[in-house]
Parts: sequence; C-alpha cells; structure tokens
Amino acid sequence: MTAAGATAAALRAPLEADGRDLRVAGGLMLGAGLLLPLLPEGAGLPCPLRTLTGVPCPLCGMTTSVTETLRLDLAEALAANPAGVAAVVAAVAVLTVRPARVRISASLAYVTLAAMWLFELHRFGFV
Repeated sequence: MTAAGATAAALRAPLEADGRDLRVAGGLMLGAGLLLPLLPEGAGLPCPLRTLTGVPCPLCGMTTSVTETLRLDLAEALAANPAGVAAVVAAVAVLTVRPARVRISASLAYVTLAAMWLFELHRFGFV
C-alpha cells in the first residue's frame, strides 16, 4: 500500500476509544475546567493560529465555553463555542454511563470540526 493509500485508509477508519481512556479524559477535562477560574486572569495559552494569522481555529472559545458551562452560564458558553457545552455533556456522560467502547466515524469528526470552524469564522466576522 502506498503512503497516500495508507493515509486515506486512516482517514476513513472510525475513531475508537475504550471506556477507561474516556473516563480519564473526561475527568481530567472537568477537573481542569473547574480549576481554571482559580488561575490568574490570562493564564491560559493563546490560540497559535489566531495569534499568527488573526484567523480563529475550530477550537477557539472552547476554554471559555467549558468554564462557563461548569459555572452554569449556558448563554456565555454557547456564545463562546457551542461545542464546549457538548464536550462537558460528553465528559459527564462517560463518567456516569461508563461506556465499554465508543466508535465515532471519522467523517462525523471532520464534519463536526468543519461546523465548529464555520461557527468561529462567523463569530469573528470572517464569513
């Protein structure tokens, strides 16, 4: 198989994670989101893409969105990035439902990232 063929196959493969990995990731995300307000203002890292080009990335606003969701300020969370609310819901779900294995199609992941990027481009006035 050529390198291009291997790359194409990898892009079509579903994304998989076992339940233990998801629980660890979900717990770390929720813990970091709860601790972030305790840090001094501006302690986070700026978005490299936005810093270098002025163009927001698909994940711009996620820190704010997750933090505001954990504070139960859903209006601010949704305004920053709706995917942050979904990430908190997903993290709580994997901690409470305890899935044995999760499969997400790569196509769904790419469509979700594209939608997130369109949201951010619109939010910052690029689209």
